[in-house]
Amino acid sequence: MRTTHKIQFSALAALSATLALAGCGTPGAPQPPSLNLPALVDDLAANRAGNQVALTWTMPKKNTEKLLLKGNVSMRLCRKEGAGACEAAGADLSLAPGADGAFTDTLSAALSAGEPRPLTYFVELRNRNGRSAGLSNAAVVLAGVAPAPVANLSAEVRKAGVVLRWTPLQAVAQESIRLHRKLLNPPPAKPPQQGLLTPQSEPLEQSLLVDSCAPGAGKGSCRALDSSIRFGQVYEYRAQRVARVTVEGKTLELPGELSAPVRVEARDIFPPAIPTGLAAVATTSDNGAGNAIDLSWQPVTDADLAGYAVYRREGDGEWQRISPAGPLVPPAFHDSQVQPGHSYRYAVSSINQGGNESARSAETEESVPNP
Repeated sequence: MRTTHKIQFSALAALSATLALAGCGTPGAPQPPSLNLPALVDDLAANRAGNQVALTWTMPKKNTEKLLLKGNVSMRLCRKEGAGACEAAGADLSLAPGADGAFTDTLSAALSAGEPRPLTYFVELRNRNGRSAGLSNAAVVLAGVAPAPVANLSAEVRKAGVVLRWTPLQAVAQESIRLHRKLLNPPPAKPPQQGLLTPQSEPLEQSLLVDSCAPGAGKGSCRALDSSIRFGQVYEYRAQRVARVTVEGKTLELPGELSAPVRVEARDIFPPAIPTGLAAVATTSDNGAGNAIDLSWQPVTDADLAGYAVYRREGDGEWQRISPAGPLVPPAFHDSQVQPGHSYRYAVSSINQGGNESARSAETEESVPNP
């Protein structure tokens, strides 16, 4: 009897194992088919120049399920004003996954006229069945008529920098002007020297936005000062009017046509400030051997100051330079070449790094007493 029970138990175990194996092959719930929708474009950028808008973007490499896209992806470009519908901008395109996209949209006469207003562009990608993946990020420019060109741009070198002048629009009380500066003679690049501070190189191109019209020297002109120039350099300037509109906290610009260029050589021909506060004090000794006159004055604060020169004369005689041939660095001088019983007149000038010398200061007079 025991043997019979063991046989029956073994048969039941084998049957259970067979059923379990059969259950593993039973199909699960059906999965939905893949839509193969491309991932959204998220770097669309737009830039308007004249009546053309240049669009650039990057095509995605994967679909919304993180799988690599195969074959070209079709798309359409559209634009809209305000809350209106997104209208097609040009013909539909087709690009490979990961490609750099570019398109130039020429604005219609209606979009190129009127007051500046937002114009928003989108890229819409589609799968092979024409189903939309959705709109890309918004790229906004300004529609409307571009500002008038800047007329009569001129440039003049002054000690404080380059003064730029132009003719304002008569109908506009305040206007925005963007000044573009280009360095025409950049110095050759030098390898950095170990242990020494390398002076910062000057950018080849810079721009400056002027939000108001400062009165110019001539009637009916505006001006701006570029104080960041470096003497010894040659610059080219161009200007354009810019319409500015703030949309959702972001300022958009609609630039006008660039003016004709003006070229200026920033030569340093300007002397530093004239020293002030010159004072003279005589010192004597019992035997006259230590007679001297000590001079001091207020330091000149010009950034390119190299030093000073000291001049002396007796009575109405000619001025003679009594300081060394090179600029005197400290604002003081000890004149030991004096005689008892004589009176001397002194004046001081300042000299900058370019070798330009200021006019002489107000003179001061001091006498050396007799022993």
